[in-house]
Amino acid sequence: MTKFDTSLTLSAALAAGLTLASAMTAQAEGAMEKCYGVALAGQNDCAAGPGTTCAGTSTTDYQGNAWKLVPAGTCATIKTPHGMGSLEPIKM
Repeated sequence: MTKFDTSLTLSAALAAGLTLASAMTAQAEGAMEKCYGVALAGQNDCAAGPGTTCAGTSTTDYQGNAWKLVPAGTCATIKTPHGMGSLEPIKM
C-alpha cells in the first residue's frame, strides 16, 4: 500500500466515523419533546410566554406556558397537581 492509499483509507474511516457520530447526536436530540405544564418555577427549559425570556424564567410551579424537554412519548404520562403534561401550552 502506498502512502496515498493509506491516507485515503484513513480519511475515509475518519469521515465515516464523523458521519456516524453526527447521526447518533441527531437521533438523541430527536428523542426528546417539549412538555408544557411540568416545570417547577425557574426550571423551565425555555420561553415561558409573555414577560419571560428563556430558560429558568417561569414564575410558578407547573406554569402552563413553560415547557421542559422530556423523553419522547412520556409527556402525557407526567402527572402534576394540575393534571397531566401537555404537548401544547396549557391555558390556566
